[in-house]
Amino acid sequence: MTTDVLDAVEEFDVVIIGAGISGIGAASYFSRDLPGKSLLVLEGRDDIGGTWDLFRYPGIRSDSDLHTFGYAFKPWRHKAAIADAPLIRDYLRETVEENGLERLIRLQHRVVGAEWSSADSRWTLTVQAPDAATGETRTKKIRAGWVFAATGYYKYDQGFSPEFPGREDFEGTIVHPQHWPEDLDYSGKRVVVIGSGATAITLVPAMTTGEGAARHVTMLQRTPTYVMALPRVDKVALALTKLLGEERGYAVTRFKNIWTEHAVVKGLRKFPRAGRALIRHENAKRLPKGFDVDKHFNPPYDPWDQRLCLAPDGDFFDAIRNGSASVATDTITRFSKRGIVLSSGEELEADVIVTATGLNLQLFDGMPIVVDGREIDIADSVCYRGMLLSGIPNWAMAIGYTTSSWTLKVSLMCRYFIDLVRHMDAHGYDRVVPVAQSGTELRPVMDLKAGYARRGEKVLPKQGLEKPWRMAMSYPEDAKALRGPVADEHLEFGAGRAAAHRSGGRRATRV
Repeated sequence: MTTDVLDAVEEFDVVIIGAGISGIGAASYFSRDLPGKSLLVLEGRDDIGGTWDLFRYPGIRSDSDLHTFGYAFKPWRHKAAIADAPLIRDYLRETVEENGLERLIRLQHRVVGAEWSSADSRWTLTVQAPDAATGETRTKKIRAGWVFAATGYYKYDQGFSPEFPGREDFEGTIVHPQHWPEDLDYSGKRVVVIGSGATAITLVPAMTTGEGAARHVTMLQRTPTYVMALPRVDKVALALTKLLGEERGYAVTRFKNIWTEHAVVKGLRKFPRAGRALIRHENAKRLPKGFDVDKHFNPPYDPWDQRLCLAPDGDFFDAIRNGSASVATDTITRFSKRGIVLSSGEELEADVIVTATGLNLQLFDGMPIVVDGREIDIADSVCYRGMLLSGIPNWAMAIGYTTSSWTLKVSLMCRYFIDLVRHMDAHGYDRVVPVAQSGTELRPVMDLKAGYARRGEKVLPKQGLEKPWRMAMSYPEDAKALRGPVADEHLEFGAGRAAAHRSGGRRATRV
């Protein structure tokens, strides 16, 4: 039940929406480097962690090494470089505690609307939160000079699941990884995982090992995916830490991994035929003798047209080699009482079907964004330096890399944001908006050909072909661009008449 709007309106300089890995990182940077600004973090869920708290399917882990996926300012201390979700959640909680962010974070505070007034140079956020006394959902207003949206780019309450004919006929259990039941028992059962992305590559070995393992898991894919085996433990990182100490060893490892990953991605894209041959060779070494590698592990696209999947220590291949898992490459005709009927006529019998079919993309939790009385269609906006949006003043968003660790880009964005705010303060500005020239050639903001990226084109902003409107997916390129001059001809700055009147006391506590 939702009651009337609360009367009190709080004022903050910066409001961060989201307390996942991006929001916590941003709060850490801003509280340290913008000490004169009042800061607030609003999180709609009842705990921090974002993705790493939401997803609870077996084996959930990072798909990047934590020396680059972690924060530059906080060393990753665990020996496993590819980390399971519980370890990542612990890391985020430590970050919150070590940086004193508890007092800035408000859980169960969901932002459901944002309205900008140029007359005041302020955002008014509509927030739904439980009343402390009654527990009923109340609606209140919070005003901010800046919004930093660290909401990710997918719907938290709904994963993508295609309409499968005959779904209602299946007599077993159907689950989506985004909504994994805590009490799901698959021990000794036959499982079919539909999909071949990172989630499926994680689920297959996790469900075939340990106590409560499935009898057999089949990964059913329409199209093969590139899968690479990498060590779960980075022995070089451990040696560097032992030699140089925790902080220096972490910094050197981070530098090493950034440039190694950059070289690998660039090399695979520049020499796709050689990259395809190398990946196939490595796959064949890990698969059983006589396995049809070309049918199941030879995608029709080049490496990095879609994201490569990671198998720590080759666990995915081990499950196939020991017979506890298998791969079927075919399309689905329909679900049946006993499982799934394929186009080939084969029927895959199953007790549990997992639809690891991807995400529904959505920015800013789908909230309406209104600028001076006009609702903005995000799909009409153009990304500026990968973080600001044309036509939307004082609004930054955190979207990480698709070909590298997510947080590498977020850390650069935070540094640019800090420099931009300082620049505005130094020149007496209280608003800024990117302005894209008419006639600019545009294309989708995501540079992958994956299904979720294609589905999201209608709801995501666009990018241009040239800097600063091009969405770079390279850390070295971004590092150069975002550490360069703060202002250029594409940014329109202004100072509202209300700015002078807000220089006095505010109800918000400054950081």
